[in-house]
Amino acid sequence: MKETKQFPKMREIYGSLVFDKRAMKERLPKDAYEHLQSAMEGLQRLDSGIADTVAMAMKDWAISNGASHWAHWFHPLTELTAEKHTAFVTADENGSPVESFCGNDLMQSEPDASSFPSGGTRSTFEARGYSAWDPTSPAFIIKSPKGGTLCIPSVFLAYDGTPLDLKTYLLRSTEAVETRAMKMLKLFGNRGVRYVRATVGGEQEFFLLDRKRAQKRIDIRFCGRTLVGSPPPKDQKQEDHYFGTIPTRVLIYMEDVQRDLARLGVDLATRHNEASRCQFEFAPVFSEANKACDQNQLTMEIMRKLAPKHDLRLLFHEKPFMGLNGSGKHINFSLQDSEGRNLLKPSSNHRKNIIFLSFLTSFVYGVSEYSGLLQASVSTPGNMYRLGGFEAPPSIISVYLGETINKIIETIENEGSSEDMPAKNKIDLGLPKLPEIVAYDSDRNRTSPLAFTGDKFEFRAPGASQAMAVPVTALLSIWAAGLEKFMELLEKRINNGEEPIGAALSVIRELSKKSRAIRFEGDSYKKDWEKEAQKRNIVKAKTIPDGIDLFMEPKTLDMLEEMSVFKRKEMEAFYTIRKEAFIKSNDIEMFVLRDMVWEGILPSISKQILLEKGSCNILNGLNVKGINKWEAHIVKLAEAKINLIEKTQQLVDLKESLAEIDLHEHASAIVSEVAPLMEEIRQIADSIEIYLSAENQTYPNYRSLFSLSS
Repeated sequence: MKETKQFPKMREIYGSLVFDKRAMKERLPKDAYEHLQSAMEGLQRLDSGIADTVAMAMKDWAISNGASHWAHWFHPLTELTAEKHTAFVTADENGSPVESFCGNDLMQSEPDASSFPSGGTRSTFEARGYSAWDPTSPAFIIKSPKGGTLCIPSVFLAYDGTPLDLKTYLLRSTEAVETRAMKMLKLFGNRGVRYVRATVGGEQEFFLLDRKRAQKRIDIRFCGRTLVGSPPPKDQKQEDHYFGTIPTRVLIYMEDVQRDLARLGVDLATRHNEASRCQFEFAPVFSEANKACDQNQLTMEIMRKLAPKHDLRLLFHEKPFMGLNGSGKHINFSLQDSEGRNLLKPSSNHRKNIIFLSFLTSFVYGVSEYSGLLQASVSTPGNMYRLGGFEAPPSIISVYLGETINKIIETIENEGSSEDMPAKNKIDLGLPKLPEIVAYDSDRNRTSPLAFTGDKFEFRAPGASQAMAVPVTALLSIWAAGLEKFMELLEKRINNGEEPIGAALSVIRELSKKSRAIRFEGDSYKKDWEKEAQKRNIVKAKTIPDGIDLFMEPKTLDMLEEMSVFKRKEMEAFYTIRKEAFIKSNDIEMFVLRDMVWEGILPSISKQILLEKGSCNILNGLNVKGINKWEAHIVKLAEAKINLIEKTQQLVDLKESLAEIDLHEHASAIVSEVAPLMEEIRQIADSIEIYLSAENQTYPNYRSLFSLSS
């Protein structure tokens, strides 16, 4: 009888490959452990004097767990991750092996920065870069078949100190919002709170395809999405995939991913089928913002690593299949104090509810002032095809609060009371003029880019392939700016003798009136919403390139400098990199579509014409009725081929002409000229695909791709 393989229980392996508090406490002297913990909590600067002690303990722990190398692991501006492996064991002057990893190695290294995007902040020959340990996110081991690598989360800087990574900006924005949240709580008299942490959880959507079929398509291999393909007979219209039984093949993959991530201390709370066929989702447990962003990158890396082992092709692209749901990365976020209180959670205590409304109002006001930054943060090549339908919100930034919270805000604005408040789950504000807050009584608005969901906000616009650090940095910066404004007004009132709760209520009223235009409780998919948004003057940009331009809004640049998140020079470089990435992504797609047409689709049509013409000729002279319809069909195939030749040549010519224009014009031309031309080519190809016999189709069609059976 064949033995069943026994897998370790999650609780037994959880965090086994993370140098976490448990591992630190076991291996570090008490004073070094306490100092490091204090530094990790942001309560004091890390003393380089303990670096050797920590490095020794970390090295011994890593080697005992099979690691042979170490690397500073960082997030360059490519939105991927990077690492340079260095061996623990080297030879001494006598040629004898010796283990080497000291405090200086842990604290800082100098990987070559020449091949990373810099947005023009340095010349090509200026190659030196610095990576520096980020102690607020724990080190971990990535296992390999013959060992493993100790990965040390780090920031990455150019020689002149300009950040070349995403983590630096994320850490700055986290500091900005957390320090202001602490100050806000102090104004309300909360003296016992030691710190506030931004908490984040990013839901990760993705597609899984049979690898052998998917790899036959060069668009999937090089672009991560299909550039041609007619809809399958059964797509998502029957709505029978969402939350359905997870296919066995996928479930085995998911279990392996969860097991590997558990060893790295990453909690995946849920897994399920998503709306489209072959689409799925993982959702993590909330954690501190910096750690959450690191863990999402780790999750994506582990998913990529394990997919081929299961003969699966993983797709993170925002819109891999036209006419079907795309994939997002819904970012849920809040603030939590040192006592474990969620600052966005309504309470039965009226004082706490005023504090809750103060933090909520601060964020909504920040969005109303700097919504362009949020739109810029999700203006990516993949989102060009995803936003605006199929459960993806439109690019117009608005905030949905839910019926109850919105009525509360309106009541405060009008200094009156509401007549028709729900009667369940009542929350007392302690203010006779105001109705009671009802917790968790409103549905989620899946059409809204930003929705309050009971005890947190959800940002639904980010794309699945994005690094969370970009939109999270934008969200936290905006919240910090909103808190700054709220406290400015609150302090004035307190200094004039008002008590904090009453003063806060007045500030809530004032800022809510100013941010009224950004709040929308309806269906954001409806056509009349865009007209209404235009009237409200909240439509910032209608295309992805214009969205990227919003990084450079003067008021946004001023705010980011005031919050100490981006210097103007840094944002100019970041903006350039994002614009270049948009252009490069679309340039690749243009080349791939050209190759697919010339190498595959045109020859397929020729084969079909020969097949049809040969069969039709056999019937000549047999007086078959309706043979002229067959001949017309052959003509239709020939005309489609000619059209494809003409349109593809236009695409090639257009590609060459774009090389001569500047960055801004190039990006705009992609939207106005390239995308429509590629869509024309696609429509022609898709209209003919259904007439091609199976043996004459060069690429697996949607029907084949959406089958996970072997």
